[in-house]
Amino acid sequence: MLDVKEQRQHLSELGIRLKSLRLARNDTMAVFAQRLGVSAGTLRAMEHGTATVQIGAWVKALWVLDHLDDLSGVLAQKASLLEQARAPRTRIRQRASRRA
Repeated sequence: MLDVKEQRQHLSELGIRLKSLRLARNDTMAVFAQRLGVSAGTLRAMEHGTATVQIGAWVKALWVLDHLDDLSGVLAQKASLLEQARAPRTRIRQRASRRA
């Protein structure tokens, strides 16, 4: 089970990456917060890894930073080993046909 210390560490790392991307865009905190539609205080909380920031603010940040596709893997259903074993195997072509 993930303890509070680990949760804080993950959120802190996420906040550091967010701040790094904001600075790489040369956006001030005020400008970036306005783009997200949040207050500068909320953005500051996100960059510090505060756990109480709503997920909607994070989704907006991912969209503004063009990283929304990164969210598609979150909670994606994974096939069990049994399902993987039962799945029909398709042969991957190694080369094109000889027909011109």
